[in-house]
Amino acid sequence: MSEAIDPKSSLAALFADRARRARARRGMTQVQSGRELHTAGSRVNQIERMTGSKPTLPLARAMDQTYDTDELFEDLWYHVDREQYPDYVQAFMSYEAKAVDIREFTGFVIPGLLQTRAYARAVLHAAQLPHAKHNVEALLAARMSRQKLILRPNGTKWEVVLDEAVIMREVGGPQVMRAQLARILRAAERPNITVQVLPFNAGEHYAMGASLTLHTLANGNRVAYIEGSRRGQIYDDPAQVRHCTEVYDDLRAKALPPIMSLDMIRSVLEGIYRDPRLP
Repeated sequence: MSEAIDPKSSLAALFADRARRARARRGMTQVQSGRELHTAGSRVNQIERMTGSKPTLPLARAMDQTYDTDELFEDLWYHVDREQYPDYVQAFMSYEAKAVDIREFTGFVIPGLLQTRAYARAVLHAAQLPHAKHNVEALLAARMSRQKLILRPNGTKWEVVLDEAVIMREVGGPQVMRAQLARILRAAERPNITVQVLPFNAGEHYAMGASLTLHTLANGNRVAYIEGSRRGQIYDDPAQVRHCTEVYDDLRAKALPPIMSLDMIRSVLEGIYRDPRLP
């Protein structure tokens, strides 16, 4: 199901492509390569497909030694390490851009595709380490540009299930939350967007502590992405994707219907985040 990596799309993609080619030239399987590199074959697979964390410098040096590539991977590593997004995030955004249908559950914050600029800025500031605060505006611009996928005319079909905690948690202050909830209500009027809320009384569920996204591609293939508080993982194995789809379907079934969900969001907006200037 996995697609070929375009080495011209990013430095991480170039690293992945050269890693695959170097291994192939040595006539090694991913498992054999993993043994030589003192890592798992699955880690080699992640590097070649950009579905895991970035390679470390020691691993890049070990690849040069194992594949007899002089200092190719060490030199590439310094550039890959400075790229704005981890490789798994780049892979996620690539699938997102090509998807014809996106289904998402989030248990943390409003999804990036629907965040207001002020809400997104608050989220990004909270997520960045003190020494990386200068990255916020660049990340913000990139996040805002992604939103045209669902907000343009004939936008990508997008179904989202929001945990009730997402609409209750104050991010950026009352004014920011007020504008954010109002934006959700406006967006839900679009024919390609469906919003549901998973209420607290739905109880425990499989995806607690994580967010889940399913991207359906034009060829019918589906890719899953699961994200925790600090990192994410792409899954394209059919069995794993099938399991993730079942989890999402269960969450959607437990969530309030769209009309009741919007009523709940409207109640939170007019109750907790009501504009104090209004009578």
